[in-house]
Order: sequence, then C-alpha cells, then structure tokens
Amino acid sequence: MTRRCILGPASTVTAAALILSAWSADRPLDGRAPTTAELTPSVEAAFMHESYAPGGTATLVISNRARVIRVQIFRSGPERILTRSDITMNGVPVSAMRWIGASAGRRIVTVRIGNWPSGLYFARLRAAGRVGFAPFVVRPRRLGTHDVAVVLPTLTWQAYNLRDEDDDGTGDSWYASWREKTVRLGRPYLSRGVPFNFRRYDLPFLSWLHRTRKRVDVLSQSDLESAPSSRALAAAYDLIVFPGHHEYVTRREYDLVEGFRDLGGNLVFLSANNYFWKVVRHGGSVTKTRLWRDLHRPEATLIGVQYLANGKAPRRPWIVRHVGAASWIFAGTGLRHGSSFASGGVEIDRVAAGSPRGVQVLAEIPNLFGPGATAQMTYYEAPSGARVFAAGAFYFARMINFDPIVARIVENLWSRMVRR
Repeated sequence: MTRRCILGPASTVTAAALILSAWSADRPLDGRAPTTAELTPSVEAAFMHESYAPGGTATLVISNRARVIRVQIFRSGPERILTRSDITMNGVPVSAMRWIGASAGRRIVTVRIGNWPSGLYFARLRAAGRVGFAPFVVRPRRLGTHDVAVVLPTLTWQAYNLRDEDDDGTGDSWYASWREKTVRLGRPYLSRGVPFNFRRYDLPFLSWLHRTRKRVDVLSQSDLESAPSSRALAAAYDLIVFPGHHEYVTRREYDLVEGFRDLGGNLVFLSANNYFWKVVRHGGSVTKTRLWRDLHRPEATLIGVQYLANGKAPRRPWIVRHVGAASWIFAGTGLRHGSSFASGGVEIDRVAAGSPRGVQVLAEIPNLFGPGATAQMTYYEAPSGARVFAAGAFYFARMINFDPIVARIVENLWSRMVRR
C-alpha cells in the first residue's frame, strides 16, 4: 500500500589497442560487484524527477521498509565540512527535520520546495541507525536568472547506478550487463543514495561555486532539454558549463547546445568523455542507442576533442604546449611552454578528424595509456564568436579547490566568457 505524507520547507546541494570503454560485456562496473559499503543498509529513496521549481512540490518515493523515519532537506556545496566518503552527502540544511512515521516497503512523501536558490539539493532520511540520501536539482524560476548555467550529468548518474530492482542478481544498467539497453530514472542510487563518483566528479565544482560566490543557474539534463530553443538559451546565458562526466545525451540536448554555440554561446567542459552516447527518453527511462560519432555527429565537432581511452594508469600532469594559442587562459598562472601542472587521467580525450578548424591544443598528458594515447586540453573559437574550452581528462574539476593553477584557469575562462 502506498502512503503519502507532505513535508513543508523551513522559512529560511595505445589508442588503437584500447577499446572505447573499460567495461566488458556481462561484467559489473569496473569489473567488480558492488562493495559492502554500497550495500550498507539504508533508507532507500529517490525523487521521481530530476529537478523541481522553487515554491513547487517534489515527489519522494521511499522504496524499502523503515520505522520512525526522519527527513530533512540540504543544499549541497555550501558546507564547510570535507566529504571523505563515497556513501555520504554533506550540505547545509534548508528545512527543519520532520518525523514522517514508517514505510512498509513503498511510501510516497510530498516535499514542498522552498524559495531556494537554484542548485543541487538532497533529502537525508534517517531511521534506526540507517541513513539514505536522495539528490535533486532546484532549477531556476526562469532560464537566464543568472548569466551562467551549470548542467549536472543526471542521465550519466543513473547509467552508472547498478541498483538491482528486479532481483535477478544483475544491476539494472548496461554497466552491469551489455544485454541491458535501458535504465529507469528516479531510482535510488546504491551507496546509500549517493550518485556514483559524486564526491570526485561533481561536488568539488559545486563547492568552488559557493566558495567563490558564483551566481549560476543549476540545471538537470531534463531542464536543458526543456529549453524552448537554442535562441532562447543564447538569450538567457553567456556560458554553459558541464563540470562532470556528461556521457549520455539526447538528440534534443545535442541540438540545443550545438545551436547555442552557433549563436555565439560559450561552452566549458571540465571533465572528459562527454556527449559520447545518444540516448532516447521513454517516459521515466532512457535507452542507449548508438555513439554520436557513428551517427555522423562526432562529439569533437562540438567539444573540440573526443573520447579516446581509459584505464588505471597513475594520473600524470598536464604539460603546456601552446601558451600563445589563448594566452589569457593561462594569465596569472606563471605557466609557460613545457610547464607542468595538476594531474589527470582515468578517461581521456584528444583532437580528431571532426575537431573544428583552428582548434588549439593548450596542454597534453603524453602517452598516458601507451604510445599515442595522449590526453589533450583544447580551446577553439567558432565562426559565431563562441569560445569553447575542454579539459580533456578527468579530475581537472576535482582539483579546483586545492590547486591554484586550476582555479586560476577556470576563473580566467569565467571572466572572459561571461559578458555581463
């Protein structure tokens, strides 16, 4: 039996030798089964939609049995505590704690969204020593509330979710078995509800936004897809930032962002392996179809680079190749040709036949996964005047809070790409 409860807010988130993906058929993510930590008993819950509007209501679905449940809503990013665990979310409370009673296996809780700033939020649910987290985006009241949009990879989060809802012993994602082609959205994540690698890929940038007092519109992928047109996006934003692992993209999103660039909109990609797979939405699920490059729309035509390889080689520093290509990006860093900075790896991109004419390789991580398997950080300017930057490897954004060079590069991008 489904029960409902309403929560209110308080008045006051070698290239050729390497295959295109590290995940082989019929093998769990990263070649392993879920860890004990990921399967730690929790209050399993998820919001039905990727985002909600300020002042609206959100639907939270609790999926398992629990007694005497307490729920509180937090914003992710402004907290000063360092998150050290992959199964924990920390944040700043935006609602009072509420007691909502018990769940008999499935319970619907209606959460009122306060007049909160756009950002990533989460519900924390506690019950008898168990805890669970359920993240969601609060979107802006209207596109262009601020001059910069930050798009979180909400579809990628669910693709990497190995939750086994049908109890057949295999996670319900293609990362658990290549037989799977569809993932359901709105599922509780493993790891007590925390999206896969959130602490490494997404949280550092959210923290940096708050530390530097950047005012942005935070969007889910569904919010971006819901934009009326590329022209509406270009009228709303000077810059769109993709800070995380933005691998799975619908045609609608690809068309809108490509059109945004063609109208002069600036783009920043702070991770790697972005815009790789085309997915199709079917109600509350997405189905993986084909690589965009196999559909004659290689991601390099938009980003400047495209996915090349991944692996477990130790991370290595970027080596500066062309300071003069866009000297303003390196202003104030002290870097010059041949200088090294930060470190990256895990998944890497490089320029390809489809890269725009005039793309500049700013820095490289040479031969990270063997001869020719080199990560490349790039920049180009489109005929429309749009500026596009790509980090070319994982963990660039992760280092933003403790590597002053990375922080300076992102600040330089921000100051040049935001006009107003």
